[in-house]
Amino acid sequence: MVKKFFERFYIGIILLFLYAPIIILIGLSFNKSKSRSKWGGFTFHWYKELFQNREIMNALYTTLIIAFLSALIATIIGTAAAIAMNSMRKTPRTILMGITNIPMLNADIVTGISLMLIFVALRYTLGFTSVLIAHITFNIPYVILSVMPKLRQLNPSTFEAALDLGATPVYAFFKVILPDIFPGVISGFFLAFTMSLDDFVITHFTKGPSINTLSTKIYTEVRKGIKPEMYALSTLLFVTVLLLLIIINRRGVTKKAPITKI
Repeated sequence: MVKKFFERFYIGIILLFLYAPIIILIGLSFNKSKSRSKWGGFTFHWYKELFQNREIMNALYTTLIIAFLSALIATIIGTAAAIAMNSMRKTPRTILMGITNIPMLNADIVTGISLMLIFVALRYTLGFTSVLIAHITFNIPYVILSVMPKLRQLNPSTFEAALDLGATPVYAFFKVILPDIFPGVISGFFLAFTMSLDDFVITHFTKGPSINTLSTKIYTEVRKGIKPEMYALSTLLFVTVLLLLIIINRRGVTKKAPITKI
């Protein structure tokens, strides 16, 4: 009993340290007062102000568009790259996997400055497209590493059997290979989407003055003083992600526990 109590107490302390800042942020989003140290009453005023603030909404729109497009394109490229690497021999596959890991091990500031220098050397105007290309570049390794484990679990005989039965390679891929690796593809997509949504350093170096994402907008606001609308925006993002996780997990449990009739 004592051991279980201390185990639960230890886990509770960890969860408290992890989520206490988020709980405080959510509370501040409903605080009528702009002061972070004084409670002025419960209000939804900052949520109304959030949707009326064009700068924040434009930054949110830009962030979501870049995150979705970069995740989608990186998922397609990364899945194709993972399939190609999986069909290689052990030595070249190991070398390419090592090269794939380099961008993930690099500091973000190194990647951001490198991409900025490439765009400048090519005399490419920094803006929406440059940020999108940068996000696709650093998202591809995450997709490859998400898809590769699923490819290694495949039985290569099933693809060959589909070809022997008269299926074309493209049809066999979409009907045999893709359904088996689809969980890895989806995981890679959501991981890429999250990394793109959260990125600041690389975006800061490749965005130019014409656009703003949420991360760069918040960075600008910090120097002036964070507006309470940012608390409301962060709360909405947190609640949305939490609901998505709950829905995905409940669907996963339902699929893993089918009811069989005897």
